[in-house]
Amino acid sequence: MTPPTIETQTIEVKSNDIKLPVYIAMPAGEGPFGVVIVLQEIFGINSHIREVTERIAREGYVALAPALYHRQAPGFETGYTPEDIQVGRQYKVQTKADELLSDIQATIDYAKTLPNVNNSGVGCIGFCFGGHVAYLAATLADTRAIASFYGAGIPDQVFGPGPVALARTPQITGTLHCFFGTDDASIPADAVGQIRAALQNANIDHEIFEYEGAGHGFFCDRRGSYNSDAAADAWEKVKVLFAEKIA
Repeated sequence: MTPPTIETQTIEVKSNDIKLPVYIAMPAGEGPFGVVIVLQEIFGINSHIREVTERIAREGYVALAPALYHRQAPGFETGYTPEDIQVGRQYKVQTKADELLSDIQATIDYAKTLPNVNNSGVGCIGFCFGGHVAYLAATLADTRAIASFYGAGIPDQVFGPGPVALARTPQITGTLHCFFGTDDASIPADAVGQIRAALQNANIDHEIFEYEGAGHGFFCDRRGSYNSDAAADAWEKVKVLFAEKIA
């Protein structure tokens, strides 16, 4: 089967005090298409995140990946060496939740202006740092379907001033699916338990998927921790989530 034709470009959207670069991929045609926001790992809008954005577009969505490190390091993208990880973490701790949410909302607002999108709400998918940010983004009124992959620190780490992401759980407005590996050294089992309990206590529409033997970054085929079986299963679940909520 011939892959669907997509179009890609990097545009800028106004987010408070900055012009925010956003990588966008969309199917060819008039649509209307659903909207999905793609939230980066600590490695920036690198080739892997661009490929994920394009992969989502081939499923029939307008996919947009805002450069969440633009305030700290304009144009930043890198690979997966120990040195790259150290630099990526350095930028992560400089981010602020209110700015991250502002940047995501600005990206959503831009997407709404496009003539080929529908009005069925917005999907969101994030990995690693972006998985944590996706949990925050789930509190935005526009997000109806959120896929959070191995977001570390949700119960106990803060981006700038404000409460931890877990404390914002009652504000979640859409359906949240969380994906974790049981061998993820960055996310202990008790953290997953805290997330599950918070979602249950707040009566949030959610599911938590845990993959036996999978580690941190299991979805990324550029990393040594890539787990093809877990990645394939998670991708199918994400497709169902988006198809049910925002297509």
